[in-house]
Amino acid sequence: MFSHVTFGTNDLARAGAFYDAVLGTLGHARGLERETFISYGDGAGARFFIMHPFDGSPASVGNGVHAAFVAESRAHVDAFHAAALAAGGTDEGAPGLRPRYHEDYYAAYVRDPDGNKIQAVCRKRA
Repeated sequence: MFSHVTFGTNDLARAGAFYDAVLGTLGHARGLERETFISYGDGAGARFFIMHPFDGSPASVGNGVHAAFVAESRAHVDAFHAAALAAGGTDEGAPGLRPRYHEDYYAAYVRDPDGNKIQAVCRKRA
């Protein structure tokens, strides 16, 4: 359904270090990058971009906006959350079951250093 998702940043180096650590726990490495952006993904499917806004204005967060990344296991969700906090992110929901979404919905939510909200989710039975 998606080609890519883009989040803005005001500090590309800081954001890159954060996402290298956090997305690395889910098996995603840097892909295409330029002076104004860094992407993650293999290029054959969806990509995640962090970048300076095209209009030159400071990046800001969207209320109600977040990106959710698939985790292969609950342990990967836990590692995602721990890596995010260690890399300067803030907790928005510790790892755990969210049965209001699905009985096996295990997720964690964090904000990156720019305030963007991201999530890791595993829908597999324990």
